[in-house]
Amino acid sequence: MLNKLKILDFTRLLPGPYATMILADLGAEVLRIESPFHPDLLQTSPPFDGDQSAAHQTINRSKKSITLDLKNEEATEIIYKLVKEYDIVIEQFRPGVLDKLGLGYEQLKKINSKLIYCSITGYGQSGPYRNRAGHDNNYLSLTGVLSYSTRKNERPVPMGIQIADQVGGSLHAIIGILSAVIHREQSGEGQWVDISMTDCTFALQSLMGSGWLTQKINPKPEEHLLNGGVFYDYYETADGRFFSVGSLEPSFRKQLCEALEIREFLPYSFSEDKEELDLFKNEVKRAFSKKTYNELIEIFSKFDACVEPVLTFEEACEHPQVKERGLLVNVKKNDGTSQLQVGSPFKTSVFNPTYQHVGVKPGTNTKEVLLNLGYDHQTINRFFENGVIRSAD
Repeated sequence: MLNKLKILDFTRLLPGPYATMILADLGAEVLRIESPFHPDLLQTSPPFDGDQSAAHQTINRSKKSITLDLKNEEATEIIYKLVKEYDIVIEQFRPGVLDKLGLGYEQLKKINSKLIYCSITGYGQSGPYRNRAGHDNNYLSLTGVLSYSTRKNERPVPMGIQIADQVGGSLHAIIGILSAVIHREQSGEGQWVDISMTDCTFALQSLMGSGWLTQKINPKPEEHLLNGGVFYDYYETADGRFFSVGSLEPSFRKQLCEALEIREFLPYSFSEDKEELDLFKNEVKRAFSKKTYNELIEIFSKFDACVEPVLTFEEACEHPQVKERGLLVNVKKNDGTSQLQVGSPFKTSVFNPTYQHVGVKPGTNTKEVLLNLGYDHQTINRFFENGVIRSAD
């Protein structure tokens, strides 16, 4: 589907690599540009499958890899040649770093005027925080998200997934790149896409933010429809498991009350009185606490009430919906075996995601790429000797 897109990937860790993984799954050709001296920390992240990080093998599947010392002028010349073929660049350095190396947008677009150049940073290319370091929990903190995504009088908890990195950075970068591709097809013009993970996380607050922006209602923990202020919440069972209750619409509320045999409390769920709303929530809590996990699974199998169990990842992998949707895939390894990975969620009537191989070691494709660019073996060997490039360990 995206097999005409050729992407140079200068990113590390999660936001950029996750974005290019999705693009590779959808058919784009991705070439990672990696440092010979500063390995991606994801490479050393457990657990390991053999001598490689399983997470690194997943996030970088189907991509090729070349190692270049970007501080070397000959490496810069290699990039200039690549940019004539690879017309999308995605990078994750702090603002101005690649400019100093001769690899900024203004420099590269002189080589390829149709270049799409996407920069993913914590705070964007402008503003007082543009050069400040940050991670996922910092962006969630500064945007206000964590202030109301907690229980009253309790500290925020670290999220199990990287929301600002992946939803803020990765997915918005993909949207920006594909929008730029459409614009280029219509106009022949490339562009620079500036993705700030903080901007994108802040923008996710369309619902909660509107209260403050229009009525000066500052969102607080457990005071709103979707953050535990009403019965939309999680409830513990008699045997210490949890269920999610999302029964917001009237028909779902009715089925919730029928399933829990608390029909007489249904009117309280529609009340605007805080005491009556709390009474309803407490009754839902009491009803869940009287039943075991398995009993509630059986009960709610007969009701369409937006009530589902909180599963472990292991249990989710065995869930029939996950299996039917093909979310677990076997991806080829270099030794001829395969590795089970989380697959692409994209499904269309004309395209199936492709998985060529697990993520390779840095520099695996260095010689192959340089030979295709027209460099001879003698020059490539000189590059190795001078530290311009490096092969896989």
